[in-house]
Parts: sequence; structure tokens; C-alpha cells
Amino acid sequence: MKYSTLKHLFILFFLFTFAKGYSQDSAYVRKTINQLTSKKFWGRGYTKDGMGKASDFLAAEYEKIGLLPIGKNYKQEFTYPVNTFPGKMFVEVNGKKLLPGKDFIVNNESPSLNKRIKLRKIDSVLYDGGPNLQVVLKDKLTWSVASEVSPTTRIEISRKFFKEKPDSIKVDIEHKFVSNFKAANVIGYVKGTKHPDSILMITAHYDHLGGMGAETFFPGANDNAAGVATLLSLAKYYAENPQPYSIGFICFAGEEAGLLGSRYFTENPLIFLGKIKFLINLDLVGTGESGMTVVNASIYPKAFSILNQVNQESGLISKINSRGKAANSDHYFFTEKGVPAFFFYTQGGIAAYHDVFDKPETLPLTEYNDLFRLIVNFNKIILNN
Repeated sequence: MKYSTLKHLFILFFLFTFAKGYSQDSAYVRKTINQLTSKKFWGRGYTKDGMGKASDFLAAEYEKIGLLPIGKNYKQEFTYPVNTFPGKMFVEVNGKKLLPGKDFIVNNESPSLNKRIKLRKIDSVLYDGGPNLQVVLKDKLTWSVASEVSPTTRIEISRKFFKEKPDSIKVDIEHKFVSNFKAANVIGYVKGTKHPDSILMITAHYDHLGGMGAETFFPGANDNAAGVATLLSLAKYYAENPQPYSIGFICFAGEEAGLLGSRYFTENPLIFLGKIKFLINLDLVGTGESGMTVVNASIYPKAFSILNQVNQESGLISKINSRGKAANSDHYFFTEKGVPAFFFYTQGGIAAYHDVFDKPETLPLTEYNDLFRLIVNFNKIILNN
């Protein structure tokens, strides 16, 4: 990407004037995060139809915004196996009932178990409960999603909230393995005014961890309601301000289970992947006190240089860190297929991650406005290059 001095000056002038015309809808973003993290969507996961309800909500938002579907409707359906915990989630240690999510979590591969037993200490953190039960003391409880079932139930207990030595335990946990869980990517676009067959893609995963038992769910405010809300706010902007090239939007399912939604899309693309000029993936963008990081920055140094130039000239994010290739979010399989892509995530602020404390009320959205401006300005240069 080479620019003459005249073109460089024009771009800088454009950025300063164009930026003044923004109307970022912070209230819409906050409202959307509150909705996606509500009890109704139950962690956007695998019980109480949380992910299904979230995909319906997003499809309805696409229609309200005015996005066009790619295909017959906004959804690209697929299936995968997942271990779920729809019902009983009871753990009692030393005669004291523990709170799911706060005092303990059950390992995501665990099977059902109903048992009362004395524990045998193995080391400073590990306790044995017989051939089908392990108890582990942890400094931080971090949950995930599993696509298989282990023969052993593993209970992880927080050393922060439960400070006793565990001597005895009573467990009553219900699991259900779903071999063909139904999920859907939610896809729409704004048609380009001059080059509709070329597209710039903005993506974010909308799924999270769902629920652990009938009473506890993981809200997933930063991961990744913030990314989805930012995507929707960008969709609103581009619907009101169509570009020469098409702008596409994908909310992926199955990211927490192993980037399954984005993998499925790249293996079953609804558009020719070679038509994607660039892709920006948004995940964990609800903070920003310590700046942001760009995955694939070292893979696409010229694009990263443009991003930094836009940021510095407009005085937006305090620091943009460069990172290389990483299979840590939904950009990855696009990169593997030759699609140029960046993955943006912000840093600083709250430390909640894959736990019950990732709530909307503690999510600062420190850099939402600046990130919005950075993306729009960066896209304008990429699209016109």
C-alpha cells in the first residue's frame, strides 16, 4: 500500500472532518449488552434455549437495522456435540452448601454424579474422592465448554471464597450430553453502492458459556456481548451510510466450543472468500484503560501501520499492541483461508473472564467511542485503497 504525499494529506484531512460527523449510539450499545446478558438468554449457551433465543434476537435486530440477508434468511445453521448441565448442581463440603459459580464450578467434561464421601488429600490443591471424583482447590474459577464427557467428575473449589480444608463432600450433579446441538451463525450485509461484489467483513461471536445447573448462568458481558453490541452499532452506522463496497456482519455461534461457527462458515461459505477485502473480528472489547491489541498485526504490517496512523492522527486509543498469528478467536480460520484479518481486543479494567462476575454493571466500555471511530476510519482507507 503506497500513498503519494497528496493522497496522504487528503486522508488525514478526511479523517478529521469525517470523524466529526459520527453519531455513536452508546445508549444502544449499553442496552444491547444488558439484553444479551439478561436471564432470558441464560448465558447464550446450551440450556433453556439460550443460544437459540440470542440468535433470534440478533436476526430481528439485523432486520430492524435494515441489513440484507445472504441467502434465504439471516441464519446459517449447523450442529456439534456438547456436554451440558441443565438441572441439579449441588455441592456440600464439610457440611456447608457451596454456591455454584462463586464457591465452585464443575469441570465441563464431567458426567452426572450423586455421592457423599470422605476426601483424601493428595497434595496442597488436589483431593481424591474415589475412582470417579476429584476435588481441586483453585485461585480463580474459570469455566468453558466441552464436546465430550470424561469418566471422572471434577469439582473445582475457590480458595478465595471457601477457605477451609475440604474433608468431606456431598455431590449431586446432573449432566446431559447433546450429540447434535443446533446452532446458527447470524449473517447480514449492507450492499455497496459501486462494488457490491467486494465486501469488508465485521465479525463477533455471540455465544457464551450458558448455564451451570438450573440456577446459575454466565452473563458474558465482555465476552462477548460487548463485541456483538459494537458490531450492531457499526451495522446501524453503515446502514445509514452505505459505502462503495459492501459491508458484511457475522455473529458467530460455537466460538467458546472451539471456533466452530467461524470454521463452519469458512468451510461452507455463503460468499466467495476471495471477495472479502478485509475482516475485523471483535472479541473482549468492553474495556481499554490499557489500550488494545491487534492479532495478525505482524502478518499484515502495512495494514497495521495504517491503523496506527489513523489512531495517532485522531488521538483515540492510548496504545495499540502488535501480536502475531494466533488461533484465539473467529478471525483464525479466515486467515488460514487467505482472507486478510485483524482481531481486536481491549485491555485493562475488570479481570472477569469465563466466570459469573463478567456482568454488564461492572463493564466500563471505556473505549467504545474511540474504537468505533478507529474502525470506521480504518475501514474507509482500506476500502478506498
